Amino acid sequence: MSTGYALAYRLGITPWERAGRGAAAQFTALVHREEAERTPPYGPALDLGCGTGTHSRQLAQRGWRVTGVDAVGAAVRQARASAAEDGLDVRFLEGDVTDLHPDEVGEVAFFLDVGCFHGLTDGQRTAMGQGVTAVATRDATLLLLAFRPGRRPLLPRGAGRGDLETAFPGWTFTDEEPADVTGMPGPLKRTAPHWYRLRRT
Repeated sequence: MSTGYALAYRLGITPWERAGRGAAAQFTALVHREEAERTPPYGPALDLGCGTGTHSRQLAQRGWRVTGVDAVGAAVRQARASAAEDGLDVRFLEGDVTDLHPDEVGEVAFFLDVGCFHGLTDGQRTAMGQGVTAVATRDATLLLLAFRPGRRPLLPRGAGRGDLETAFPGWTFTDEEPADVTGMPGPLKRTAPHWYRLRRT
């Protein structure tokens, strides 16, 4: 999927960013839930497949110590520029979410994945799960958005609860809810995306 995303950023076709703006209230509520269990400053967060860094910046503004990682160089460069313009201390890495290293991302208390995992192959999902677990604190949480599984031309394959259970065997589900699709174009609305929250056990 990274090649497709690279082309989309080059052409300026990024419907997921518009969708994120439309669902801002729900995202804020989900992050507030994470913060309700913690004492500020909230600690290290890792934005997996961060794109241009919109969610990374939002977390940083709320007091998280954020690292964002994405395989598309153009998106990472834009993320760095936007964070600098906003005066935010966010670290952005051009890298592979299936090949995370503790010496690069450190120890992480909160993981955010807004539509990255659901586009990966089975092997990549396993590798991502192993990497996330390797850098996670003992009580870390993961908040992940995924389309419902299905075959759709030009769209991610999607992922369901079973896919996450397979990729994250040392984690427990704590919540699941439908995602706000207000800002999504029609084809994306039909993917019936869900938010999943997991905790390392």
